[in-house]
Parts: sequence; structure tokens; C-alpha cells
Amino acid sequence: MTEKKELAQSITLWDAIMLNAGSMIGSGIYIVPAAVAGYLQGSVWIMTAWIVGGLVSMLGALCLAELGAMMPKAGGIYIYLSRAFSPMWGFLYGWANFAVIMTGSIAAVAVGFATYLGYFIPFAPDEIKAVAIASIIFLTAINVVGILFGVAVQNFMTLLKIVSLGILIIIPIVVPGGSVEHFTPLFSDPNSGHWIGAFGLATIAVLWAFDGWIEITYVAGEVRDPQQNVPRALVVSTALIIGLYVLINMAYLYVLPADQLRASSLVASDMAKILMGPEGAAFVAGSVMISMFGANNGFVLSGARIYYAMAREGRFFEKIGDVHPRFGTPAVSIVAQGVWSCGLVFTGTFEQLTTYVVFASWFFYAMACMAVIVLRKKDPQTERPYRAWGYPWTPIVFIAFAAFLIGNAVMEDLRSSLIGVGIIITGLPLYGYWNQHRSR
Repeated sequence: MTEKKELAQSITLWDAIMLNAGSMIGSGIYIVPAAVAGYLQGSVWIMTAWIVGGLVSMLGALCLAELGAMMPKAGGIYIYLSRAFSPMWGFLYGWANFAVIMTGSIAAVAVGFATYLGYFIPFAPDEIKAVAIASIIFLTAINVVGILFGVAVQNFMTLLKIVSLGILIIIPIVVPGGSVEHFTPLFSDPNSGHWIGAFGLATIAVLWAFDGWIEITYVAGEVRDPQQNVPRALVVSTALIIGLYVLINMAYLYVLPADQLRASSLVASDMAKILMGPEGAAFVAGSVMISMFGANNGFVLSGARIYYAMAREGRFFEKIGDVHPRFGTPAVSIVAQGVWSCGLVFTGTFEQLTTYVVFASWFFYAMACMAVIVLRKKDPQTERPYRAWGYPWTPIVFIAFAAFLIGNAVMEDLRSSLIGVGIIITGLPLYGYWNQHRSR
């Protein structure tokens, strides 16, 4: 039997940092601040929510850094859950990503990109879908042709996003229009009579803006010196985004009065209009468009490695585990992901589907951090080039926050949560089929 071609290790530390950071910077930082201000009155509480959300994301990154250094393979959480618990849990994670989580995210972000492109080139509703599908096809093609092409696009787009945020942070300092009075009141009770609940809801919104900190683990098998560079990329990229998000929110608070901040549908655009006029709105629309396009490139690049890893272990379609003989990429996996994502855009079902499994993402994140504890007990002899700082409190605190998010999702929308569970459970008969097929 001919041995299958493996993926080459061609991703540098810089590439890894840019991939992870770029996957985090999407549309959230331009939209979420209004929701956070709606839950919390008082600039100190608003900033605290952003800091707490960033620290929770960092706790998750520290946990995944240990697992990524310990098991530097393509697939990320799929590999970790399979080893810590059972291959079934790894498969359910991979299935959920292929069915909805990753492909639905790609579809949703592509539609968002097309919508903001419409600021410059007006589109009819059907044309927005066509542009979204075209963007997915383009990114799929780029990432099929070679990891270096996909990484080059990611590096360029991430730098553009960081520069755009940097401009929005600096402009309030050099252009009149802001006021320190907008930071008052510092401490006010949240709108809800229950402070903990309101703060929790604000933190959930913040965590959505930080989502993407896990992406580098999916391509760990292609990172040079992964035992050192995967942990470094996770920690450095997450710290970078925490810093940027805290500073940009201070800029929002400095320029926009609290009432205007809460009522804004696109906070950054309103701030830019005050400081730069109509040109500011165009700048922000372009920034959001770039952010979404760059984030989607990260999703397309990294997501396909999950299904590739499943197929390599005989738990998904065999061809999806192939490496292109010329390009050295999991081309079939990337194309399959792109086709399904385009289908979700075309049918328009992705918004409802992603709502169904929002809680599932955090369920699997919690399991991944629990895997750190399980593997410390179950497999203590395996070399760990990096050990999670603050263990065991690092995974415990993260798991507690994840449990809060899951509980909130269930209480807020029990029906959608149950449907989400149903979508994941549909993976069980598929797991049984491929497991039986694998044993033959």
C-alpha cells in the first residue's frame, strides 16, 4: 500500500501569529461595543467586560497551547478530544464543524463581506449572495493552490486590519471631537436589575468578538517547530487582540456619548463620521469589509484541516484525506468545505443553523480545556514542551465561563439549543458507519 503524502511544515511563527490574530478580527469589534454598552452603564463596567472577555480567551489559549505543543498535528480539537476522551467525541466535533459551525461561519462572513462591499457597489439581495459565493470560491482556490498563497493573503489582510484599528485608535487623540466627560458615569447599575446577569450577557457578546483564537491549532502540523511556535502564536496573537480591543473601546467611549454608543448599529462608523465626516464612514465600511474577508480566509485555510485529519484516521471520506501532489494542500477537503459553504449561502439557511449550534462551539471548547486535566492524569509521561500557566485553575476557570455561556444559551432559547444538540447527534450514526468501515 502506497503511503499517503503528508502536509509540509511551511508556516513560520510570524505566519502563525497573523493567522490567529486575523481570524479573531472580524466584524465583531465594529458592532459588539453597542451591545455591551446596552447591557452595562458606566465606562468602568464596559471596559471590565472587555478585559474579562479577553482574559477568558487567553485562558483558553493557554490550555490549547499545552495541547497544541503536545500534539502538533492537523485537526486541533478533533485530535485532542479523540485522545483525551474517545474518537467519538473527536468525530462529533469534526462533524459539527463540517455540517454547520465552520461552514456556517464561512457562509455568514461571506454574506457580511458582500453586504459591506455593497456600500461602494450597490447590490440587489440575490447579487449579494452571488458575491458571497464568489468570495468563497476565490478563497477556496487560493488555499487549494498552496498554503503559502493562503498564508500570504492572511498576513497581508491581518496587517491591513491592525493598521485600520490603529488609525481608529489614534485619530481621536489628534482630531478634536472627543471628551473625557463621555466616560462618566464610571460606575452605574446595569439596565437589568440583576447585575451578574447583565454583566454575563455583556461578556458573552465580548467573547463572540474574540472568537477565532483557536484557529492555529487546526494547522499545527504545518507549523515549523510546532512545539515552540504553536504556544507562542496562541499567546502572542491573543494578547495583541486584547490590547487592540481595549484601546479601540476606549476610543469609542471617548468620542461617543453613552446614549449614542448604545443606539449605534455600527459604532466605528459613527465615531469616524464625527471625526472625519462622510469619508470616515467609507473608511470604516472598507475596514469591516477587509476584516471579514481576512477572517474568512483564516477559516477556509484552517477549517479544512479538521476534516482532513478525520479522513486520515479513516473517519471521513477517504479522498478528503488526500494531499494534492503538486500543491501540497488538502485540496479535496478545502473544495468540499467550499462547496458546502456555498450551498449554505445559496439556501440562506446558515443564519438559523449557526444560531442552533452557537452553544455547541463553547461546549467543545470546554471539553478541549477539560482534556488538559484528563491527559495530565491519563497520560502523564507524554512530553509537554509547554505546560499551561496557572494549572489547574486555568482550565477550571475557562470551563466555568463556558458552562455559564452554555447555560445562558439554553435558557435564552431552549428550542434552538435542542435543535443544535440534534444536529450534533446526527453525527452518531455517521461515526458508527465510518468506525465500522475503518475496522474492515
